[in-house]
Amino acid sequence: MHINALSDICGAEVVGFDCGSDFDDATFAAIREAFSDHSVLVFRDQHLTPEQHVAFSKRWGNINGHILTQYLVAGYPELLAVSNKKDDAGQPLGIEDAGRYWHTDVSYEAVPPMGSLLYGLEVPAEGGDTLFASQYRAYENIPADLKDRVASLKARHRFNYVQIQASEDSTRKPLTEEQKKQLVGAVHPVVRTHPETNRKALYVNPGFTESLIDVVENESRALLDTLFGYATDPAVIYRHTWQVRDLVFWDNRCLMHHATPYPADSIRHMHRTTVAGSVPV
Repeated sequence: MHINALSDICGAEVVGFDCGSDFDDATFAAIREAFSDHSVLVFRDQHLTPEQHVAFSKRWGNINGHILTQYLVAGYPELLAVSNKKDDAGQPLGIEDAGRYWHTDVSYEAVPPMGSLLYGLEVPAEGGDTLFASQYRAYENIPADLKDRVASLKARHRFNYVQIQASEDSTRKPLTEEQKKQLVGAVHPVVRTHPETNRKALYVNPGFTESLIDVVENESRALLDTLFGYATDPAVIYRHTWQVRDLVFWDNRCLMHHATPYPADSIRHMHRTTVAGSVPV
């Protein structure tokens, strides 16, 4: 097994390791250390069954369900389909336009996931990359006076699915009334401390962060826009170009990500698990 850094921002590839194998605790400890160091791990050339994908994910913790039950892989409630494939009736098998904006996975829940594992079963020949933005770096780049300003602030996060689904070009299935009731949102600190590395990271994102708590609306919007500028600066971004059967594992506690477009006649078919996390502090 070899672990090779992919950039000096974040990201490393793990070569010569089978995520579906019966590996020992020492090997897992080395992978865990690499995850802490690099925030994104790319496991190359994996040939995983759904059961193996789920089993490897469970080595990291409990698996979270997802509110979008209409896009779960049949027979595997732990797996969310991210796909532009259609079934025989022409209905989407997965979320076709998943993540085409800057976001941190499921930050709108009270206990958001620690990480996500996305497995590229079919990938486009061009496009469909994933951008990862280090929120460690973003926080480090903020001026001292702005750090002081946001140190104790909290922000409200909410899933904007209904608005996305209602857009003219969306292929997303509507939510049930029961699902809509679950979209209560959550409040988290603007700056969180990573529970394992103890490093500080920005924890706001354009996709799900709608406002700052106890800050007037105009000032809230302006301050969030300023923070988003640091959060998405090219200097903090690693761009991952997918290879077939990459399993990419990223740390939602210190990263944002953004899926890029791809040609309409290409297939991008992936399965995702999310590993349970802890309350951001």
